[in-house]
Amino acid sequence: MTRRLNRRRTVVALLAAIVGIVATATTAAPAQAATGTGAPPRMADGFGLTQVDPAVGGATNFYLTVTTPEVTGKHHIKIILPSGYYDDPTRRYPVLYFLHGSPDDPVQQNYPALTTSNAVITVIPDGGARGWYANWLNQNTQVGAQNWENFHLKQVIPFIDANLRTIATKKARAVAGVSMGGFGALHYAQDRPDLFSQTASLSGDIDLSADSMDLRLAVVASLIDGQGVICGSASGVCDPANDPYKPGVDSDALFGTPYPVFNADWRWNEADPSQHMDKLAGVGVSIYVGNGRGVPTDLEFWLEGASKHVKDHMDALGMPYYYVDYGDGSAWGTQCNGGHNGGCWEQDLRDLIPRLERAFAS
Repeated sequence: MTRRLNRRRTVVALLAAIVGIVATATTAAPAQAATGTGAPPRMADGFGLTQVDPAVGGATNFYLTVTTPEVTGKHHIKIILPSGYYDDPTRRYPVLYFLHGSPDDPVQQNYPALTTSNAVITVIPDGGARGWYANWLNQNTQVGAQNWENFHLKQVIPFIDANLRTIATKKARAVAGVSMGGFGALHYAQDRPDLFSQTASLSGDIDLSADSMDLRLAVVASLIDGQGVICGSASGVCDPANDPYKPGVDSDALFGTPYPVFNADWRWNEADPSQHMDKLAGVGVSIYVGNGRGVPTDLEFWLEGASKHVKDHMDALGMPYYYVDYGDGSAWGTQCNGGHNGGCWEQDLRDLIPRLERAFAS
């Protein structure tokens, strides 16, 4: 009974940390004005994407709203162009696909570091509040179609290549993400190593094995609307009217049963990045993580363990990688406290983007 109670408290703490991502990610990194002038460029529909509202923003920092049969609802795609994008109409650029965390949105990804590159286009597609960058096993839940991987890899990437002056090759394409997006970044690069030359996890959920069961249960909590359960059982814990995980779905909706009994969770193991690092041979891998110590109910402590598991797997395989554990953040910029928040991710990006620029240019 004590073990069950402790695990329940752990899951509640993890979910509370996940729900807090939006506030920390958007307040620690204030929004920047668009670096260009005029209106966003015209983008033609295609590849299953239909623009349903006018683009919002300036010429080099804007977002689109699209629909797709692959995922129910409207979805934002934020695009950040280099400041000199319009100066030379013959120049083409590599692309960084940046994946947000749960339960965030592309519009809130206002990290100043993302606007500093004059050599890279940044694209931030919607990943949903709890889409987990995957094609869900169950497409018949209350939330409708949830083919996030199809949306991103089969639609967004060719849409961007068709509408912007990209270098449409593996060499010139990277995928990185924070938290849930860190899982997505490694997962996508493992599924399609032909598309990406670089991948990076910033405090990512990159070990969903039974060895990191608490993180797996945090994913389940987002599916079943654990926040709603908390709201229904405790006064003042959260605002049920703004619950981003409504409506709850079955715990098996994403990858089937998450419980490791008689290998019933084999689909979770297939999707778990930590168990398939060999698929990233020839792809540059970067991992950033802190320890969250001193930050109450912070998710980063568990993610540090997950990142170390991935590092151990890469060491066993003899793989090259770039790994930063900035601990309590005291030596990692001025905004980072080692926790699961935008201040640390801003510093991660300040370190990552110049490294990507050098890799693309090499």
